[in-house]
Amino acid sequence: MSTTKRLYETTFIVNASLDDPQIDGVIGRVQDTITKNGGTITALNKWGRKRLTYPINKKTTGFYVNIEFEAPGTVLGLLERSFQLDEMILRDLTLVLEAKALAARKASQLALQAQQTQMAAEAAAAPQTREPLFTEQPGESRQ
Repeated sequence: MSTTKRLYETTFIVNASLDDPQIDGVIGRVQDTITKNGGTITALNKWGRKRLTYPINKKTTGFYVNIEFEAPGTVLGLLERSFQLDEMILRDLTLVLEAKALAARKASQLALQAQQTQMAAEAAAAPQTREPLFTEQPGESRQ
């Protein structure tokens, strides 16, 4: 039995016809499954209600949720089983986040931050000049 923790990402679609407290309850049960079995949640992203590409169980909209967590491999089986038993979860996908993917994500975030910083510095350094409303041609004079 492996006790080393790996980083995972799970995305699941909850039935969007539920009220917000009911959706939060479904998300809470998934979080409990992860934390009670030795996992720690690093990020929770509620993407909200979105139209499905194709109907799932005659539903055309779903509430998308993405959770990044660190856990031992034994949690995956329990998590998949809880997804299957919960009728409110329409679809799910769990992925292992590899070191290369994490490094690429971090590099792109740093590049984006550097670009935003550079744009802000350029905007602050640019002189605020206005163009004249009327321009005189050389040789013309006002009288």
